Amino acid sequence: MILEAVIGSHAYGLATPESDVDRRGVFVAPTESFWRLEKPPTAVEGPSAEQLSWEVEHFCKLGLKSNPTVLETLVSPLVEISTPMGEELRDLLPAFLSRYAVRAFTRATEMQLSRAGRNLKPKQLMHVVRLRLVGLHLLRTGRYDIAADRSLLKIRDGSMAWDDAVTWAHRLGDEIARAEGPLPEDPDRARVEDWLVSVRRRML
Repeated sequence: MILEAVIGSHAYGLATPESDVDRRGVFVAPTESFWRLEKPPTAVEGPSAEQLSWEVEHFCKLGLKSNPTVLETLVSPLVEISTPMGEELRDLLPAFLSRYAVRAFTRATEMQLSRAGRNLKPKQLMHVVRLRLVGLHLLRTGRYDIAADRSLLKIRDGSMAWDDAVTWAHRLGDEIARAEGPLPEDPDRARVEDWLVSVRRRML
């Protein structure tokens, strides 16, 4: 295990007494284990509840596809394990960030918003708005910041009118479409791959 962090509501600053503690981690399998017919697992659940760890190669592939949970693992302030190799991985964050990431966030939230009039739950709508705020900030500044204003909890507890929250989400989508900033169009796949190769060499 080279990296493990608490993600989700506790990392965003939106936890309530009912919130689960979600942990995500990254482990490195010995390089020789890939030479056998039976390969190492790409992910392992547990041992704690709500805990999942990815093998580093699978983690990098997900990161290059802008998986929000993977990116959160790299920026969470609640780090429980971080070896020198884990610190290298966290320092690799800029290579994963791009306008492609924001497009991926927008597509994912658009799918959820399409259900807003039917079965989207308040908690889900809150996270739609949260993720769009993250994406807009990323576009404008080039920085991935998951800390959230606790006023977002008004969406979850119903203090904010449903229609107002949906309108906010759509307005953020419009702002994202117009936003300019320092992000490249695509992630730096070569940099990520070079680091992964170095990891495999060190694990021989």
